[in-house]
Amino acid sequence: MISRELLRKIRRIEITTSRLVTDVFAGQYHSVFKGQGIEFNEVREYQIGDDIRTIDRNVTARTGRPHVKKYVEERELTVMILVDLSASCRFASVNMPKSQLAAELAAVLAFSAIRNNDKVGLILFTDRIEKFIPPRKGIRHALRLVREVLYYPPQGHATDIAMALEYLNRVTTRKTIAFLISDFLDRGLEHKARLRQALSIVHKRHDVTAVTLNDPRERTMPDCGIVALEDAENGTIRYVDTSSRRVQEEYARYNVERIKQREKIFHAIGMDHIDVDTSIVYSEALIKFFMKRRRQKQR
Repeated sequence: MISRELLRKIRRIEITTSRLVTDVFAGQYHSVFKGQGIEFNEVREYQIGDDIRTIDRNVTARTGRPHVKKYVEERELTVMILVDLSASCRFASVNMPKSQLAAELAAVLAFSAIRNNDKVGLILFTDRIEKFIPPRKGIRHALRLVREVLYYPPQGHATDIAMALEYLNRVTTRKTIAFLISDFLDRGLEHKARLRQALSIVHKRHDVTAVTLNDPRERTMPDCGIVALEDAENGTIRYVDTSSRRVQEEYARYNVERIKQREKIFHAIGMDHIDVDTSIVYSEALIKFFMKRRRQKQR
């Protein structure tokens, strides 16, 4: 049974994100993603001006007159949204937890796809596949996806992004537009070869965009004296003197390097990524991404 509080939260997300979709993202989504592929439509007789590379040799030989293959732009896309439900995504120091931010981002992407008559599906993951919802159309389906991102109780605590990407390849039979929403606090970044390989393989088959969830406290450590810090994903506890300048500098240096390594992987593969932060309005990052993709498509 879903609580009234959760229903109100879903309704609020629907109202907020629907406004963004209507005002900004629906048209941008269409211009960026529509027409990425073509499909065969029919064979017709050659006409002056047709590209000779489209000549169908079999039909031409059989009829004795030149015929060409006609293709049309694919009008229906499949969008897959992969959302990280690991324990680290429940962290928050300002505004909202990363999990809430993930739900709103998933809603914007789902509603944009639905508004353009595309199918949208969902993969929830931690260090295991938590739930898979096959792609479908319709506003009720999109609302279900938002509800699952908010409400689903994960069994796992850690993160395995490579595993989620391998699962995406197994359950999809055609090229998809995929959004990978995660804070990328993954053991795979410590063993980045596996993550890089998984990202490279899936990006060759699909159009994948990484959406990285960030929180200000994951970059800098405030002076709070001696505190007990618990790793949300494995439960280990360490006592840290946050007033120590050395500790603060090491913490900041580690996180700068972590983000640098993450971006290095994206750049090497040629994969787009969107950085969103719990302290900043995410619509700005999305608009910047759509504008960049539109410029790339126009080249």
